[in-house]
Amino acid sequence: MDLSVPVTDDVKLHFRHRPGTASLPFLLVHGMASSARLWDEVADHLAAAGHAVYAADLRGHGDSDTPETGYDTPTAVADLVAAAAALGLDRVVVAGHSWGGNVSVRLTAEHPELVAALALVDGGWLEPAKAFSSWDAFVGALRPASLEGATEQSVSDYFRAIHPDWSPAAIEAAVATMVVNPDGSLSRRMSTEQHMSILHSIWNEPPRPWYAAVDVPTLLMPAIPKGADEKWADRIRSRIRETTADLRHATMREYLDSEHDLHAQHPRRVADDLLDLAHGVRPAHSAR
Repeated sequence: MDLSVPVTDDVKLHFRHRPGTASLPFLLVHGMASSARLWDEVADHLAAAGHAVYAADLRGHGDSDTPETGYDTPTAVADLVAAAAALGLDRVVVAGHSWGGNVSVRLTAEHPELVAALALVDGGWLEPAKAFSSWDAFVGALRPASLEGATEQSVSDYFRAIHPDWSPAAIEAAVATMVVNPDGSLSRRMSTEQHMSILHSIWNEPPRPWYAAVDVPTLLMPAIPKGADEKWADRIRSRIRETTADLRHATMREYLDSEHDLHAQHPRRVADDLLDLAHGVRPAHSAR
């Protein structure tokens, strides 16, 4: 079910919604230049377990509106809070991937009444000023690649080659993060300036300052890359534990031999971990 939800006088967010009767719904938040569709297979498993699911397209992404401004973490949080109010959501399990993890951390810290539990899916702990030697190095790593000459077919073929264990639905969802033009060529949904605005927000507003205000069960779900030896894997684990030390109720379930887009690569396992997190949440009357 597709929902279009006003969050300001001139901006609507799109949600991919699955109904459910369980007490806790899920709010799923994608990363930069991604979309709600990457969560589809996870959402199917959550809904099959009885939970309502709301997967958001943040502004400028998926089928949401693309205003000129508002491409930063605080605005993304404000948009989700407004959407939750419009949807009548008062207590949810939030899962955020990549930059969506940063957004989800701040949402949880600033609006504790809304979030019952928090999952960070290979995101929510990046401190780019520490991880990269400079702003230019960071931008160089995350600047969007040129789509000149790219077509829907060529990009589909490319994604199938680099993600051999992704389902056809996940490949289609990845391609759908871009706009398919009538001639089959592709273009990006956001302008370069809007993309850079998000990068500036990630650089200038790391999530660490918000951890101390997070007072809900938190699940850290890091990807350990394929080919990582034990020393490399230990560096990843140690960095995440050091960065997130102020998260008082955090546990970690790592994904070995995995890619950044865990929800596309391992949808059933991600859903199972999210369900375990939800099942451990105390009833609302005793949650705080």
